[in-house]
Amino acid sequence: MSHALPPQQDRNLRVGLIAAAVALAMLGLGYAAVPLYRMFCQVTGFGGTTMRSETGIAPGAVVGKLINVRFDANVAPSLPWSFAPEKRVARVAIGARNMAFFTATNLSDHPITGTASFNVTPELAGAYFTKIQCFCFTSQTLKPGETIRMPVIYYVDPAILKDKEAGKFNEITLSYTFFPDKSAVDSERAGG
Repeated sequence: MSHALPPQQDRNLRVGLIAAAVALAMLGLGYAAVPLYRMFCQVTGFGGTTMRSETGIAPGAVVGKLINVRFDANVAPSLPWSFAPEKRVARVAIGARNMAFFTATNLSDHPITGTASFNVTPELAGAYFTKIQCFCFTSQTLKPGETIRMPVIYYVDPAILKDKEAGKFNEITLSYTFFPDKSAVDSERAGG
């Protein structure tokens, strides 16, 4: 005794299962899109995203090859902080390890956690701007009225000199914007 479905119901069931599988796959891709795009940008330098050093070692200065690095700092309107670079422009040797400092102050009467997004302009230069250490790799929590000094250790990859377009740049701008860290805000609201 067979319990097979009539041909039309069998086809409808298959189409329904395929549609449900496609919908679940699309939902999964929707959630994965932001982290995948971020990884793509970090690997390729696309969209002005900087590279991240795995070794922590700069390749060494290229004699006579200098470039200006301009530092820009911004704060989202919803974050009561002041944030600024200690020095606006640095003239650096390409390939040499460099350090810049930024200062952030919590202007509120309660602890706040912020996270920094960043980019490099011109966008093409992002593939050659490598960070060894950066405050932007983790969230920063400041107590009420607290001021902290945050370093960025970086270098401009000598490979930039071999790029016909990027090799013409005489200035790179490293820009940061601090935002409230949504995961910290959600944790504080939950009482954690």
